[in-house]
Amino acid sequence: MDVFSLYIVYLALLLPLYLFATRFRSKISNLPPTVFPTLPIIGHLYLLKPPLYRTFAKISARYGPIILLQLGFRRILLVSSPSAVEECFTKNDLVFANRPKMVYGKIMGNNYTSMSWSSYSDHWRNLRRIASTELLSLRHLNKLYEIRMDECRLMIHKLLLTNSSQVNMKSVFYELMLNVMMRMISGKRYFGGDIADVEEEGKRFKKILDEVFLSSSASDVMDYLPSLSWLGVKGPEKKLIALKEKIDVFFQELINQLKQVKPGEVENKNNTMIEVLFSLQRSNPEYYTDQMITSFLMVLLSAGTETSSTTMEWGLSLMLNDPQVIKKARNEIDLHVGKYRLIEESDIANLPYLRCILNETLRLYPPAPLLVPHESSEDTIVGGYHISRGTMLLVNQWAINHNPALWTNPERFNPERFEGLEDTRDYGYKLIPFGSGRRRCPGEGLALRVVGVTLGLLIQCFEWEKVNEDMVDMTEGPGIIVPKAKPLIVKCTPRLVMQDALSQL
Repeated sequence: MDVFSLYIVYLALLLPLYLFATRFRSKISNLPPTVFPTLPIIGHLYLLKPPLYRTFAKISARYGPIILLQLGFRRILLVSSPSAVEECFTKNDLVFANRPKMVYGKIMGNNYTSMSWSSYSDHWRNLRRIASTELLSLRHLNKLYEIRMDECRLMIHKLLLTNSSQVNMKSVFYELMLNVMMRMISGKRYFGGDIADVEEEGKRFKKILDEVFLSSSASDVMDYLPSLSWLGVKGPEKKLIALKEKIDVFFQELINQLKQVKPGEVENKNNTMIEVLFSLQRSNPEYYTDQMITSFLMVLLSAGTETSSTTMEWGLSLMLNDPQVIKKARNEIDLHVGKYRLIEESDIANLPYLRCILNETLRLYPPAPLLVPHESSEDTIVGGYHISRGTMLLVNQWAINHNPALWTNPERFNPERFEGLEDTRDYGYKLIPFGSGRRRCPGEGLALRVVGVTLGLLIQCFEWEKVNEDMVDMTEGPGIIVPKAKPLIVKCTPRLVMQDALSQL
């Protein structure tokens, strides 16, 4: 027998022994169930097919709500039940407060120092405090209320000018959110104005953001098989570095501009988010560097634009496929708000059915179907199973939201299921569109305000019509935020009963 034949026989004997040993170790170590087989080197990477949240949901349906996967060198705890999620984010919240070290976080997160990618530490707690108590607090959001309402009114005015022609609502929603966020951050409005230089700057920034969302949805194989770099395999690292340089240049130019601006030259200068950060920088310039401010602003923009605009697009699409929902919501608005003024953010609390629509949209199409990954900082127990330090936690909230054991007819758009319990927190860990625990999204209040009032205004002000007799295509596109595969194209005409209110725009 030649050497090659002996090598083949050796592998044929070794592989079953490896698989048996792996399975036996899982049993004696009280580890969660896993998928058989776990292949050498690659582990369970062979199972992964896009979209990941659906693939993981199928795996969980077969093997259980708490599963341990091996993706290359990384251990993954995949959780898809409310009780297991609750255990992770209450009893084990501190244990899972870290972020895994991944290529994207290293480059785009300033070597794991941004609010999104920093592990639990004094530094992260300070960033979170600034976000929660300064930039996104109720007090500060109230100061910037007029900016949000002004942008919503400008959006309505823009739609009035379409004269019932076809409108790409994806673009409408995206530009709305970019304007809202940039005006709240810097006082600058990029889209729909009459200043060519500002419009060009906005297009440049929009292109950068598009690249950010595209890059964030592409997983780097080096995160799971770093040894491939020895073989000359290259991931998207160079592209990420080039993109990060574009971001840094753009924001440094913006920071330099705004530092020269005097009160009155930019609207609400003293209330803008960047001015809050500038005031902190003046008190401690060594800590609050321009680079740190850039990182902070990028987190706010990336988390606050695409997620909200996509939720609006899904929400309107769902309602167009079920006109009775629009009719019921419109009756509620006409009753509680009237026909002589436009909805404001303060009205949302008195419009429970509108909030039901928003909650049902977030259930069917959560902004982050797989929550941002966490990582265990020490050994712990989840569901009675031993979880080792350094295990990445993935919460599949899409699987929870679409589980027929938890929701009646889960694929059906049914806002009525939330009547009487409009707050998502009333549903506990069955519905956590903004995450939970220490790392819950601090922008939840802002998102609910803007998305709620925008959808409310569209229902109140317009009659909506699909471009043909077909149902709106609800196919999901690729990406971590689950965009619609095809942009929502519609026609709208102003409601006659709202003529007086609309004429004042």
